[in-house]
Amino acid sequence: MRKPVIAAAAAAVALGLGLTACGSGPDWGKGGGKDGTLVVGATAVPAGEVLAYVKDHLAARAGLKLEIKEFTDYVLPNTALQEGSLDANLYQNQPYLDDFNKSRGTDLVSVVKPYLPPMGVYSRKVEGVTGLADGATVAVPGDTTNEGRALTLLAASGVIGLKAGAGTDASPADVTSNPRHLKFKELEAAQLPRSLDDVDAAVINNNYAQDAGLSLTKDAILVESAKNNPYANLLAVRRGHENDPRVRKLAQLLVSPEVRAFIQDKYQGSVLPVTQS
Repeated sequence: MRKPVIAAAAAAVALGLGLTACGSGPDWGKGGGKDGTLVVGATAVPAGEVLAYVKDHLAARAGLKLEIKEFTDYVLPNTALQEGSLDANLYQNQPYLDDFNKSRGTDLVSVVKPYLPPMGVYSRKVEGVTGLADGATVAVPGDTTNEGRALTLLAASGVIGLKAGAGTDASPADVTSNPRHLKFKELEAAQLPRSLDDVDAAVINNNYAQDAGLSLTKDAILVESAKNNPYANLLAVRRGHENDPRVRKLAQLLVSPEVRAFIQDKYQGSVLPVTQS
């Protein structure tokens, strides 16, 4: 059963990255932090690790007090942000944020997109997607945007075909060509690594793959292309908080040469820094 749709457009906000405060808001600093601490929600990998690097190596020098709260799912970081117990979060991509805003009535916006965690297909039974047998079962994320992303990745390999214009919210109903008669098993994204013994392959989000000890560059049998990829992870805030001076400081640090080098060195191609336009 497909899970409720989370989708629609929230305007991305242009970022002025200067460290100087550009104004103030009446409730800045009330996201649960003390003494001006910026409280940021994140999934553990890679977002939590990137934020931990910023906190340990860069934040004090920039005059930023940072607290990181880790989450294990994709819903609570946004509800906590909207309700005000977080000041910002880092873990999601723009299509997911757009879906969430439409479905949940939230008003969250993107500030900056520092890195891309490519999605991959993993298997303990075959060495490539073309090795999938007739009738093989492929597990995919059950939420709308990640399922569409997974099916688009499979379609790019040629093992299935999708209806023209299916886009980021594609579902198995949009599969128009399926010569291997693949069966799709929809699961919570966090459960996908644990499904590998029970299915022929699984399309797994990068953070959950890394949490499970899977390497995109060594273990994935198919990897999402980085070219024109809309799924870069973003720093999100409540609308109207884009110019919070603490948010602006964190945004600049997330796209700094130091963080770019950290991502390249630590993840060795499993996570890619995004060049800012």
